[in-house]
Amino acid sequence: MRAAIVLRAAAVIALVQAAAHAALFLTAKPGHGAEEVAVIDAMKSHYFLFAGQPRNYWGFYYGYGLMAALVVVVEAVLFWMLAVVAKDTPARTRPIIALFILYNIAHAAILSRYFFPLPIVMDALVTVTLLLAFVAATSDSGRTSR
Repeated sequence: MRAAIVLRAAAVIALVQAAAHAALFLTAKPGHGAEEVAVIDAMKSHYFLFAGQPRNYWGFYYGYGLMAALVVVVEAVLFWMLAVVAKDTPARTRPIIALFILYNIAHAAILSRYFFPLPIVMDALVTVTLLLAFVAATSDSGRTSR
């Protein structure tokens, strides 16, 4: 049962992360002067063919930003669903929890190279919570929670 509770906590943290990412991403405005505005304008105005379709770098940037928020929403839903499994068979959740631990560590490493600290903090919180769920799933395995 404890693993299920910790997985639900990870789901809530991930959902907060998704909401924060979406809110900050969708409301961000250029604030670093004319050079930043010029870069954004160039990203929006220069089109090229990609996979047979006209695209620009702004579309890739914006689309990937939206996808990043969606990925974290899916992660949150999966953690919530995994908590249901952890109630009855916590040991079965361990490989999936381990996968998400590795994913969040890799994601944080990419963030540390290309982005800024705030999303790394959120990934660290999710990772620590998942580590706790992994340990709890081990200790819960000998118990029945029905």
